[in-house]
Amino acid sequence: MISRRIARRSVAVLLAGAAMLPVGGASADSLDSADPVPPTFGPQAARLVPGIPLTLLPLSQMDTPDQALTPKVYKPSRQEDAVEPRDAPEEAYDLVEYVDPMDSFGDVTCSEEDGLRQREVERWLKRPVDGEQSTGDCRAIRTFQKKHGIKPAVGYAGPTTWATMQLVSARKNPNADKKCPVRKYRVACVDLDRQLAWVQHNKRIVFPPVPIRSGREGYGTRTGWHTVYWRHKNHVSTLYKSPMPYSQFFSGGQAFHGVYGNIFTPIGSRGCVNMTLRDARKLWGVLKKGDRVYVWGYRREE
Repeated sequence: MISRRIARRSVAVLLAGAAMLPVGGASADSLDSADPVPPTFGPQAARLVPGIPLTLLPLSQMDTPDQALTPKVYKPSRQEDAVEPRDAPEEAYDLVEYVDPMDSFGDVTCSEEDGLRQREVERWLKRPVDGEQSTGDCRAIRTFQKKHGIKPAVGYAGPTTWATMQLVSARKNPNADKKCPVRKYRVACVDLDRQLAWVQHNKRIVFPPVPIRSGREGYGTRTGWHTVYWRHKNHVSTLYKSPMPYSQFFSGGQAFHGVYGNIFTPIGSRGCVNMTLRDARKLWGVLKKGDRVYVWGYRREE
């Protein structure tokens, strides 16, 4: 019988090879020489995998080819603005947990592995905080995962579970810590620490907190004050020819926009603030050109 150590090593090699494949079917040679090259480190090399069969591993959900350079600004025609971006597939935003490779084979009911967010999840669930998975921890985590539809509900304290906890905690008052400045005008608040975004006008929340995915290491979303300077509903990345629906640019090539895949991936974007298509569409109806954006914190690479 194969040992867990050997099996883990085999899975890691398989995933490392998969992570090197180009996204969206394009070859490396087809990319322009000016295209930025993503860092060669990070969890995409094998640390965590989606809790689904490896044969179904969606490479497009492991990376997001966002805009890296300032786009060409122009005024879209009425005909262009009248076209709504295509809807996302029904299963695009399923809450799929990224788990230890050994927990992705389908026969695991309760993970024995310490999750990368073990301590934070233990603290949130008011469990003894020791950073080590226990039977009690697993039961409590599984209960939370089942309640919120996170799959696989095997009790692994991974990024999707932690992100869902952040959202649940923020719903009542996302600015409880007063990290986003309160102004007499609309401010789009981007919390990189918790990977959340919302909009407030004075102290009133006019767009409730939603989960986001910000820039990875080497392509971090720029912190500080910014201004929405261009909005393009049907934007397509000029670098990667990938859709960026409901784009609202606020700093060079960095923008709020929807994506057609899971935003809870361990690796971040190339600087943009990604969100689900539904959330990006709602934000499009709230923000206007000239609105202010405030970004703070740091995205932790899993």
